[in-house]
Amino acid sequence: MVSPPSSPLCHLTPQSLSRARLDQGELLTNPLRRRPAWAQPSVLPQIQGQLIYNSFAQFLVKEKGYDKELLTVTPEDWDFCCKGLALDLEEGNFIKLADNGTVLRASHGTRMTAPEALAHQYGGKPWKHFPGDVGPAGRSGKYYFYDNYFDLPGALLCARVVDSLTKQNNGQKTFDFWKDIVAGIQHNYKMSAFKENCGIYFPEIKRDPGRYLHTCPESVKKWLRQLKRAGKVLLLITSSHSDYCRLLCEHILGNDFTDLFDIVITNALKPGFFSHLPSQRPFWTLENDEEQEALPSLEKPGWYSQGNAVHLYELLKKMTGRNEPKVVYFGDSMHSDIFPARHYSNWETVLILEELRGDRDGKPEESEPLEKKGKYEGPKAKPLNTLSKKWGSFFIDSVSGLENTEDSLVYTWSCKRISTYSTIAIPSIEAIAELPLDYKFSRFSSSNSKTAGYYPKPPLILSNNETLTTK
Repeated sequence: MVSPPSSPLCHLTPQSLSRARLDQGELLTNPLRRRPAWAQPSVLPQIQGQLIYNSFAQFLVKEKGYDKELLTVTPEDWDFCCKGLALDLEEGNFIKLADNGTVLRASHGTRMTAPEALAHQYGGKPWKHFPGDVGPAGRSGKYYFYDNYFDLPGALLCARVVDSLTKQNNGQKTFDFWKDIVAGIQHNYKMSAFKENCGIYFPEIKRDPGRYLHTCPESVKKWLRQLKRAGKVLLLITSSHSDYCRLLCEHILGNDFTDLFDIVITNALKPGFFSHLPSQRPFWTLENDEEQEALPSLEKPGWYSQGNAVHLYELLKKMTGRNEPKVVYFGDSMHSDIFPARHYSNWETVLILEELRGDRDGKPEESEPLEKKGKYEGPKAKPLNTLSKKWGSFFIDSVSGLENTEDSLVYTWSCKRISTYSTIAIPSIEAIAELPLDYKFSRFSSSNSKTAGYYPKPPLILSNNETLTTK
């Protein structure tokens, strides 16, 4: 949201009071990853998670000759999925990091590493690829961080690939399967895949979108309209391509969804949209979902492809008549949204954190009592935002003490990054949609507190463990 010239701007700094005003703006961007951040429930539906998994598994089996066992997934298998894990691509190990970069838990494929073996392998030292406190949660040829729900089915698949290769090759130690995963991404999700009906994912979404997508709550649509009436400039920024974005938004928000936004940017290629400095990608005009003309600068509102935050900000200056319009950016990925928007553009950031809904008791929301379930109903896969039995809490974990010492609780690296780069964290946009537009949120930066910025309240596991070890 960008305040018009006649509106007072809210200056939010680390020195602000603990109840500093965050005007649910001044510039709103909602990244549309593979599903919109405003859709409820905001957690990736399990049926869509299965579709994502299948899109990769079938490619690996049919095109690359992997074991057919990859095609079968049990409900129990989904417990492996947990945001915040890193995959060592060469060793086939998944790891969970503490806030200082040491390894809290690890697995080889889906097989969890015993505490003794963990201590022997990692020795209580920072992981060799740890990016540090100020680095992005990078992705390279050596490792990959899983930080959003669209990625998690791929984490399960990669872990099972490691299991399969280890079994077939008598304890294989190094791996080279990532190139096949990348080929699967290209096959299923390349820019032309939606139009050409390539792969499995897009054809299925187009065939029956209602099976995979939730319509937007009326309260959220009303909130967006209120923001526009209040003089805010609303933007939609997504790395999805324009044809897929249009299908999703028409189903979720209605055929008139473009009336809600002043600027729509698709194929934004985040985080490069923020981080490619000083050589920014240009904005492109679109015609029939095809990129037409590269623009040296952005001169007016509209629907564009690619682009960069620097040229966008120059347009916002013109639209508002302000030299430094305030920006509040909503996103669900630390890697693609929150870190780059804060680190490179110094925007205020609101993290959509579904774990605020699922971590409170480790159980699926609205779970039926056992006595009410059907007699012949089998086990169901856990929602991806609920507690993993294998990996424990997304927010904290225990460090095994040495002999004759007690275990200690520490923050995870993922938890530390939330309080470092987010202004606030909310479970969904619906959670704030009915608040007054001038509601005053507590901020992470308002004090040294690790929990101040969680709205409406911190996750239960942090509330119960207020004093933790920070390494």
